[in-house]
Amino acid sequence: MPHTALTPVFVGLRTGLHALFLALTALVIARTLLAPTDASTAVIVVAVILGLSYALGAVLTRSARARRPVRLGWLAVLTVEWVVLLWLIPDAAYLVFPLFFLFLHLLGRTWGSVAILVSTTIAICALGIHSGWTVGGVVGPLVGAGVALLIGLGYQALAREAEQREALVKELIITQGQLAATEHESGVLAERARLAREIHDTLAQGLSSIQMLLHAAERADPGRPGIEHIRLARETAAANVAEARRFIRELTPPQLDDQTLGGALRRLARTQWATEGLDVQVRVSDTISLPMHLQTALLRIAQGAIANVIQHAHATTATITMGIEHDQLRFAVADDGTGFDPERPRQETAEKSDSFGLRATSERVQQLGGTLSIDTAPGHGTTLSVDLRLTEDA
Repeated sequence: MPHTALTPVFVGLRTGLHALFLALTALVIARTLLAPTDASTAVIVVAVILGLSYALGAVLTRSARARRPVRLGWLAVLTVEWVVLLWLIPDAAYLVFPLFFLFLHLLGRTWGSVAILVSTTIAICALGIHSGWTVGGVVGPLVGAGVALLIGLGYQALAREAEQREALVKELIITQGQLAATEHESGVLAERARLAREIHDTLAQGLSSIQMLLHAAERADPGRPGIEHIRLARETAAANVAEARRFIRELTPPQLDDQTLGGALRRLARTQWATEGLDVQVRVSDTISLPMHLQTALLRIAQGAIANVIQHAHATTATITMGIEHDQLRFAVADDGTGFDPERPRQETAEKSDSFGLRATSERVQQLGGTLSIDTAPGHGTTLSVDLRLTEDA
């Protein structure tokens, strides 16, 4: 049984049951010694065997890995030994009470109840045969059976409730983790957007102004001394403006406010990726409705994957697909490039400064609660797949 808040209660009940069975067995032996009969030796031997069988079986079946046939075999042996002991001495009828709980625990509610009814009948008949038929000999076992049945069923209900509460607690912990990851992702996106705005409003604007001023100075007096230095300064400023704008594009996700994920991907395929010499086919339906944060995350994953294709795969075409089946989303990016050894990407990405490497993509997929798989081999292209389970609050 997994450890829960009610585990000490269950351990206490189980320990009490063991102690009760062994104490009743010892009581039978003591009664035999105090009032010996011709069957005293047989009673003591059978009682000792019964106690040892119970103790050994309790140890062997304690593990959750113990197979059901082993447990049922142990219960059958105990039942036979108890019937033999009951045939020898009527005091063994008391041992039926702890056996009631074993019947319920190992046989379940239905068959356990049947076993309780049969064993109660056997105990009543044994008491009647040994000591004569009395009201106490009939009512006593029946009351014991009723009490054991109520306690056993209550124990099972308590165990089920404990399992349900444990499952709820685990679900709550998982939900808290996903919420924290979502909040972290939102914070990261907000910070990236802030940095993009700061770079655009300060560094990029300043470099652009310097470029314009140097260009004006170059055109005002083309033949003045040092014009080559001015031209070099202008070209350097222009290069830095382009670099700053590239940083801004990487920090800021393409706008999805006025279009779908498929539309944004097709726009990138026509403009940015086409200029890099890569033909990207986008097979993403515009009718699929996804939450904004999920669309942004998938867009980021596609950007990172295509960036890796352009930089490393030497591919001519790539295909982006997305489909949903039975609340399961699959997003895939495939290329016809050179592929790579799947055992080496972690080391390679660690040596590179690419923000959209495999490790970053894997972390983003984990934050979404999905799984990332890569199908690749040298010379056979690469397929990067993301599998996500969609929920109502996804």
